Amino acid sequence: MTTSLRILSVALLAAATSPLAGCTTHYIPNTDVEDTSENREAVLFCEKYRKAVERRDIPLLLTLISPRYYEDGGNADASDDLDYAGMREYLQTQLTQAKAIRYEIRYRRVLGSKDTERVFVDYTYSASYKVPGIEDKDEWRRTVSENRLELIRCAGLSQELKTAHNCEGTTFKISGGM
Repeated sequence: MTTSLRILSVALLAAATSPLAGCTTHYIPNTDVEDTSENREAVLFCEKYRKAVERRDIPLLLTLISPRYYEDGGNADASDDLDYAGMREYLQTQLTQAKAIRYEIRYRRVLGSKDTERVFVDYTYSASYKVPGIEDKDEWRRTVSENRLELIRCAGLSQELKTAHNCEGTTFKISGGM
């Protein structure tokens, strides 16, 4: 094959594949989430939540949660359901017992509902936490699992719902999944 034929072949191949280069999906760094302004906004909000958990910042966590928070525990047993008051009590009990927390999140998917202002954030987390052990020795424990946070996008809500979710000064509120 002559040099000019090789150059022509490479040029034709480049021309044929160049439309495919524009179709590449871009992801938010260190996530599996497509990089759109809406997804980035949701991930940044969830990062506030993650950092607040690591700092054991209960007052900040309570500002991120909607007063209409409700978690059914993923089952039909109502005894493990949590509303806002139950979550506040849970956070105060659990986070004050922990002496240190390392909470890592790998964001997998952000799904927005077209009919409502709900946004679902699917992620894998690794939580390591130091708690008092036996004989006054602290011990580290670790949990790795999948989870879904349910968020309410405040911007699209009616004034009545903004008030009900206490949306003043924030883009989202956590309405379930903690």
